[in-house]
Amino acid sequence: MTTTLVTGGTGTLGRLVAARLRADGHEVRVLSRHAQPYAVDLRTGGAGLDTALAGVDTVVHCASTPKGGDERAAANLIAAARRASVGHLVYISIVGVDRVPFGYYRAKLAVERLVEESGLGWTVLRTTQFHDLLVTLFEGLAKAPVLAVPRGVPDQPIEVAEVADRLAELAGAGPAGRVADMGGPEVRSLESLARAYLKASGRRRAVVGVPLFGGAYRAFRDGGHLTPERAVGKGTFEDFLTRR
Repeated sequence: MTTTLVTGGTGTLGRLVAARLRADGHEVRVLSRHAQPYAVDLRTGGAGLDTALAGVDTVVHCASTPKGGDERAAANLIAAARRASVGHLVYISIVGVDRVPFGYYRAKLAVERLVEESGLGWTVLRTTQFHDLLVTLFEGLAKAPVLAVPRGVPDQPIEVAEVADRLAELAGAGPAGRVADMGGPEVRSLESLARAYLKASGRRRAVVGVPLFGGAYRAFRDGGHLTPERAVGKGTFEDFLTRR
């Protein structure tokens, strides 16, 4: 039996990865800022991180935040993983981090590079955004009388459980480097996705596309965050809304 540590193991993705690994027979440790017995803030590291990694074979690094600190957290994790002689580090990233000049994407790309240069066995999987993120976005935007979304921006959302299954599969195998991207089954406009959300939630709002400015907006509008040639996901946004 292998021991696997899942960082961010109480989050939307991490908790599903942990459950899938346990179902596959792995001993799983969950690391997050508040989950005992491995309550560790990766941005500060410390002795608690070394304790969490003692005897661990594989790390699945799901912890991430757009609020900043991902690079520092990854550096602390990698240093501790080296000390613990961890054999395999699996990292979840985002499609387009090398094409979209968006702050959070730049941080994810920087972490990819840290992982690649870590000296550890490593695997990196990039996926498109989760259905859950769109619902969170639309819930906030729907508080206004009109639901305004960036005009002309497509998206390719994917079911988080499918990503969790793939990460668990990769964690159970050996280091594979950068593996094939994983995208949702459909490329849709944000306007179309917003209307699907409104219909499912029973809200009445006009959906308006608003033009934005800047390099990040242009890159999103041009589909830099999409991977239509890797539309391997099965669950559609409507499937997700129905279950939710």
